[in-house]
Amino acid sequence: MNAKQTVLVNEFTNGILDPEKEMMGPVKDGGFIIANTAPGCWGPMITPCIRGGHEVTKPVYVEGAEVGDAIVISIKSIRVTSAATASGNDSPVEGRFVGDPFVAVKCPECGTLYPETRIEGVGPESIRCANCGADVTPFVFTNGYTIAFDENSQVGVTLPKEAAEQIARDGHSYMATPDNSVQNPVVTFAPHDLVGTVARMRPFLGQLGTTPSRPLPDSHNAGDFGQFLLDAPHEYGVTKEELKDKTDGHMDINRVREGAVLICPVKVQGGGVYLGDMHAMQGNGEIAGHTADVSGIVTLEVKVIKGLNIDGPILLPVQEDLPYLAKPITSKEKEAALTVANKWNVQKLEESLPVSFVGTGANLNEATENGLQRAADVLGITVPEVMNRATITGSIEIGRHPGVVTVTFLAPVEYLDRAGLSEIVRNQYLNRVE
Repeated sequence: MNAKQTVLVNEFTNGILDPEKEMMGPVKDGGFIIANTAPGCWGPMITPCIRGGHEVTKPVYVEGAEVGDAIVISIKSIRVTSAATASGNDSPVEGRFVGDPFVAVKCPECGTLYPETRIEGVGPESIRCANCGADVTPFVFTNGYTIAFDENSQVGVTLPKEAAEQIARDGHSYMATPDNSVQNPVVTFAPHDLVGTVARMRPFLGQLGTTPSRPLPDSHNAGDFGQFLLDAPHEYGVTKEELKDKTDGHMDINRVREGAVLICPVKVQGGGVYLGDMHAMQGNGEIAGHTADVSGIVTLEVKVIKGLNIDGPILLPVQEDLPYLAKPITSKEKEAALTVANKWNVQKLEESLPVSFVGTGANLNEATENGLQRAADVLGITVPEVMNRATITGSIEIGRHPGVVTVTFLAPVEYLDRAGLSEIVRNQYLNRVE
């Protein structure tokens, strides 16, 4: 099949990223992917036929991408299409799943695994097994809210009971769920514990990446949530060694937003770029476990880097999102540094640019160790050197609690040259130094 300059995506997986499944595309190296994404988290979580905890787009095959390469994904635009959504803390309901409520839901009455459902009314007991009529939702809210957005996507306001129930009765419309989405809209539950709270909107993608080299539930394609798959009793259980086939596409890093660049590993032929789980806003850590999931339209540009054999994503945030110490050195700062260098006989100042390595693990300590090691491996230096650079020219930031971080620092351009990254990093930052 001839590769296309632009691939339009409006189809979704059943929650499983499977390298054996046919991909969409192919898209040209240097081409574009435009996708109408479905809400992640809560909607799929209360839709048992979705087996991964999220509902992400079908992966797209990128022309020329081979195992051991990397794909540079530039986020050209993100636009929220939902008028409202709902979210909050969750609590799993015992007896309604096999090992993992995100992956293997079971009807508590008829025992059907991955049951089809229907919606009856509104409220937390409205999702019913299509086979026997039992309340089948595997999660309930411990504290939840319904939030509506202004027309310009600037702010959201949490709603009282009556307004939440009005939205619940027409959930698909208010959430603008894509035509091919099968999820139950989470606003159906009409949560309303927070009322009148104002939140700024800054949309980003909680899921963006490439296809793992073994079938994995999409929300578990990460080093922290992937721990739930270790020796799990359902069909998607893996060993610790097999979990290394993940690509860490589920990051929930709020810096993966419009204008950012994400460099992703290629672990299957064609890469298989997928996306979803758009969030209207989220503070570092996603400490509630969930945030305001929305539908949206996303435009990505994809380019292949040959032979950049990375284990996990490398992020180039927009300059505004960089830690203060990791922002590119300005001309004025360089002048001051030259004065110090001349005084102390420093022959040459490093030329450096920001780079951010994603690390994941069972907890934040493991995630930090993973990010440090990935940085050292890609740049061909030692972990202690990375630690020093991240301390005085960067920062460790939480993407998601319990185990996603970014290790960000100013890397010498000679290191980036050696790794084959300098051109893409220069394009992101060099002409944007204030």
